Amino acid sequence: MRMAKGSRKTKETTIELSLNLDGRAYNEIQTGIGFFDHMLNSFATHAGFDLLVKVQGDLNVDGHHTVEDTGIVLGDAFAKAIGDKSGIARYGSFYVPMDEALAFCALDISGRPFLVFDAPLESGQIGTFDACLTEEFMRAFAFHAGITLHLRILYGKNAHHMAEGLFKALGHALRMACVESGEGVLSTKGSL
Repeated sequence: MRMAKGSRKTKETTIELSLNLDGRAYNEIQTGIGFFDHMLNSFATHAGFDLLVKVQGDLNVDGHHTVEDTGIVLGDAFAKAIGDKSGIARYGSFYVPMDEALAFCALDISGRPFLVFDAPLESGQIGTFDACLTEEFMRAFAFHAGITLHLRILYGKNAHHMAEGLFKALGHALRMACVESGEGVLSTKGSL
C-alpha cells in the first residue's frame, strides 16, 4: 500500500496527517476552517485517497498558516507515498463543471515542482476561508509533492463553485496520474 504520515509543529500550527493513495476515500478532516475541511474532503474523495488531517492553527490571526502548512504536510506525505514514481501513469488531467463554473487541472508527477494558477480567486471569503488561500494551498502542495500543477477556471462567477471545482479536478487528475501501470519510470531519461 502506498501510504505515508506527516506532521509539522511550529509556533503557528500543529499538524498530524495520514494519507493512503490506495484507500477507499475514508476521510476525517479537522482544520478549524469549515470550508477548507470541505475542500480537502472533496479532494480526497475524488482522488480515492484516505486522508486523516488534524490541525491546530493560529486562526485568531487568520487562516493563512493553517492552509499553507496543511498543503506543505500533505505534499510531503504525497511525495513519500508515491515513492520513486516507477510504475505510475505520471500524467493526469480533468475538467470539473460546478454549476456555472468550469475548472480544469493538468499535472505531471515529475519531481519538478511548478504551479500555474489561473483563477479569479484573489479576494473575498467563502465562509471563513479567504478565497486567495486556494492558490497558497495549491502552491504549497505542488512544491512539496514534487508535481508540475496547472489549474485554471475557464469561467465562473461563484467563488465556492470555482474553488471546489479546482480541488475536485486536482483529485481526479491525481487519481489518473497515480494509476499503477506495472512498468518502470515513464521517462525517456529512465528516471525522474
